[in-house]
Amino acid sequence: MMPVHRFFRSFLVVTACAAMLGCATTGEDPDYKPRVGQVGKDVVWVPTNQVLVDRMLDMADLTPKDYLVDLGSGDGRTVITAAKRGVRAHGIEYNADMVALSKRAAQAEGVSRRATFAQGDIFESDFSDATVVTLYLLPDLNARLRPLLLAMKPGTRVLSNSFDMGEWPADDSVHITENCPGYCIAYKWVVPARVEGTWSTGNGRLELKQNFQMLEGVLHEGGSARPIGDARLDGTRIRFNVGEDRYTGEVDGGEMRGTVNGSRPWQATRQAG
Repeated sequence: MMPVHRFFRSFLVVTACAAMLGCATTGEDPDYKPRVGQVGKDVVWVPTNQVLVDRMLDMADLTPKDYLVDLGSGDGRTVITAAKRGVRAHGIEYNADMVALSKRAAQAEGVSRRATFAQGDIFESDFSDATVVTLYLLPDLNARLRPLLLAMKPGTRVLSNSFDMGEWPADDSVHITENCPGYCIAYKWVVPARVEGTWSTGNGRLELKQNFQMLEGVLHEGGSARPIGDARLDGTRIRFNVGEDRYTGEVDGGEMRGTVNGSRPWQATRQAG
């Protein structure tokens, strides 16, 4: 789906009709053909360019173990493309005709067992078990979704067409310049583990402050307090420097384990309170 603000003026009258009559979401016409720019709930529909769909799925590092959910799945192309890569995928779409169209397309492509679709409001749907989330929504809708996304399992990948997550900086982005005439930027985030607080290191403590995937903190050991630097999370993977030492590790709930400079082991346990 494409954001409505680009088309707001020209679709104002139609939007009012849709709001009063529900004309964007009623019925399932077997001869239905979507129209670029048609009004939906909070958005108008413009399909994501297939080149960008492919690149977004590449950025997600999909494996057959993943479960992808596309929020505002439109004509189903992202879900169907993921399913053709062997991934179980599900689309949530407000327009019932689009859902029916997507199901027919999945059947025609031979992936209807892996590619499923449901009519619904993304803000009233449960997609918490997804390992990959894709979307093409307005910035204000992304902002509303952000708390839900950040509450998902650490390591979940989020891919957005053209619009970012505001204060949550992207971990990666790609701008397609060939065979994509417009709206050709893909953003990627990895839901970070929640590590803010105090951690016991056995012979000291590590105090962390967290701003999404970025970290600040101090390591207290041997009577000294040394600030950490170049510190961040990549899902459950943590890394930071203390002086000349490079700490890398994995966060597993209330435990961290890893190595210093790739050899010396270190671990930390979250302190209560």
